[in-house]
Amino acid sequence: MEIVAVIPAHLASVRFPRKILFPFFNVPMVEHVRRRSLLVKSISDVYVATCDEEIAECIRSYGGQVIMTSSTHTNGMTRVAEAILQIDCTHVILLQGDEPLLIPRHLELLVTAIIENPKGDAWNATAPIEDPEELDRHSFVKCTISDSNRILYCFRRTPGYAEFCLQQEYTRKILGLIAYRKDFLLNLADLGASTIEKAEFIEQMRIIENGYHLRSVPVSPSLPSVNEPEEANVVLEFIDYDVEQQELLKRTLVNKEKMGNSLVT
Repeated sequence: MEIVAVIPAHLASVRFPRKILFPFFNVPMVEHVRRRSLLVKSISDVYVATCDEEIAECIRSYGGQVIMTSSTHTNGMTRVAEAILQIDCTHVILLQGDEPLLIPRHLELLVTAIIENPKGDAWNATAPIEDPEELDRHSFVKCTISDSNRILYCFRRTPGYAEFCLQQEYTRKILGLIAYRKDFLLNLADLGASTIEKAEFIEQMRIIENGYHLRSVPVSPSLPSVNEPEEANVVLEFIDYDVEQQELLKRTLVNKEKMGNSLVT
């Protein structure tokens, strides 16, 4: 079994252009994600997949590995599918580059889920919904799950009717940590965009709409990501009061200038 991580990245984000290079503590957001993923020993390699030479040059300047891809991709899933054609692996973890608060132990739980069921189709880390307002916040994706942790549906605004305390039992936040069996991802990319995927801009729906299994991997706490400009401040505020995040920053900012594709000690 060979598990790699790939971070799809491009500059043309609709709601927050060039956000992938937004600096936190003088280091681009995507580089924070790459460095934190390097802390997970069970991941063989970490790559950034991009169509933008500016991103590629940035990552290479830090000693990272880059795979150049087409500029026609409409989501991270197909970009990663193109990238892994060049990688010898059995499974790939797609890491969204706009989640600079990535916690390595969450990534380790995803790896464990793969090891426990290597023939599974896909896995997605999910976190608790903390506030009723989050159910209708369109900037991030939520999902409903079954008792067996299968993800049944993904949405941006809740279709639910039940009281919030009940919805919390089966509704979770989708995190930017999704894993695929390599051959499954290549097949999925060939299927083309599905109806709900296109209408709701939720790439996970391609898995569900085609009848495949997407497994929820529960993690905690729920972490803010950066989908819109004002959410950058939310990330900084989170770090201010979270000890675990402060410790991770110390580990990954030891050398701001360069960190190759190896673990930080």
